[in-house]
Amino acid sequence: MGQDLLLGIDIGTYESKGVLTTPQGKVIAQATIAHKLLFPRAGWAEHDPELTWWGDFCNLSKQLLATDGVSPSDIKGVGVSAIGPDVLPIDENFNPLRMGILYGVDTRAVEEIDELNAIYGEDTIFNATANTLSSQSTGPKILWIKKNEPEVYKKARWFVDATTFIVARLTSRVVVDHFSAGTMVPMYDPWKNQWSDKYCKEILDINQLPELMWSHELAGHIIESASKATGLAVGTPVSVGTIDAGAEALSVSVTQPGELMMMYGSTIFMIQVTDNDQARDKRLWAGPYLFPGTWCLLAGMATSGSLTRWFKDNFAKELVAAEEAGGENAYAVLVKEAAATPPGAEGVVVLPYFSGERTPVMDPRAKGMIFGLSLTHTRGHIFRSILEGMGHGFKQHVDLFTAIGARPHAIKSVGGGTKNAVWLQAVSDISGVPQEVAPLTFGASYGDALLAGVAVGLVSSPEEIRVWQGKPTIVQPDPSLAPTYAPLSEIYSNLYQSTKESMHKLHELGY
Repeated sequence: MGQDLLLGIDIGTYESKGVLTTPQGKVIAQATIAHKLLFPRAGWAEHDPELTWWGDFCNLSKQLLATDGVSPSDIKGVGVSAIGPDVLPIDENFNPLRMGILYGVDTRAVEEIDELNAIYGEDTIFNATANTLSSQSTGPKILWIKKNEPEVYKKARWFVDATTFIVARLTSRVVVDHFSAGTMVPMYDPWKNQWSDKYCKEILDINQLPELMWSHELAGHIIESASKATGLAVGTPVSVGTIDAGAEALSVSVTQPGELMMMYGSTIFMIQVTDNDQARDKRLWAGPYLFPGTWCLLAGMATSGSLTRWFKDNFAKELVAAEEAGGENAYAVLVKEAAATPPGAEGVVVLPYFSGERTPVMDPRAKGMIFGLSLTHTRGHIFRSILEGMGHGFKQHVDLFTAIGARPHAIKSVGGGTKNAVWLQAVSDISGVPQEVAPLTFGASYGDALLAGVAVGLVSSPEEIRVWQGKPTIVQPDPSLAPTYAPLSEIYSNLYQSTKESMHKLHELGY
């Protein structure tokens, strides 16, 4: 006898995840595939779209369909999300014309940002799009392709992100949701919910952009070639989907104004829903949320899990070797070392700008820093200070949200970093705000399944995610630590301002 199931798949920075759920949110099966992030040059970050984006989707789909008692006909809806905003030129047959250029961790288009600001004016772009140009923006990266890879540019039928690419392969329809389009600065008008021809002209032909829809709408149905590659039945409905951060926010029931998602992933990403489409600031991003009539503020720090991974791989090699030999998890040992270190890391302060920085400094030329070291400090001090650096950065954002009249009333945390109790507690202690950690942490793929359910009518509304999730765990800040952390937060902010010129000089020298 058949059953109704929903398939959600998310393509992340270092791994991809998939879930099979019932329309009531019960997870029947899940699967994960690790993959590589490519750094072909300093400041560049890429994925292989064929191998990683499409390949992971196909492999996860087949793995989940191999679950006992599951057949392709049981899948009543498919939801997709992926990293973004990223840039991929494709031809008319949806074939990639180069590697996928990733989101803000890729800082190659610095000159193009300056060029577009010179053409249009920074204030003009901000007033037209609710955003300033940054390493997160896709417009400058498309312009970079136009200038540096003209043959690729000439062959491109569309410029898409990873989600659009996968959905096109599945359905032969090239669509993007409004939330994702809002990150495609300066080409999208967030108030009219349409592409802006005025701001496309210097970058590409407006017809090279995908069709605009909402994330929970139906994009199309599985075509025959996709059925062969994925194991899904021909005709299975596919929702439009979204960027991973949007699906992740939905997965922890961020749907109402004042609710903010704090995503501890390879980077930190924040999404706060607001009922005010004028709540914006040049140090943040803004645009429509996942559903009609919604608005959100977005923020992101360029390194997070990628920085803890860098530290582990370079300064804890013996722990990695011990883990590979069957010993304790290397991260777990580092967390113990951090836990044994006093809050404040005895004066060590880390600027986590190891791949430039996104919000609030919007500086792709920014450099990472470990400040305040002495001969008394240990590896545990430095690892703790890395975690606390994210807390100082988060506090900057909470202060900024508050200053523009959009202080969040609920912080909902999600991602791999939520498994690290020291990190969670430090972020709350430094920022002074509690965090809610949802009981189900399947991530963006879980939100994808819900979007698929709404698209096919098996889930009544996105608000059903609250029923799916249940009661969260609360991480409360320790007010007794405020005197320890407040001066360190001030030092954190001052460090960037006082060394910015030197950082930029290093960038000019090619470092």
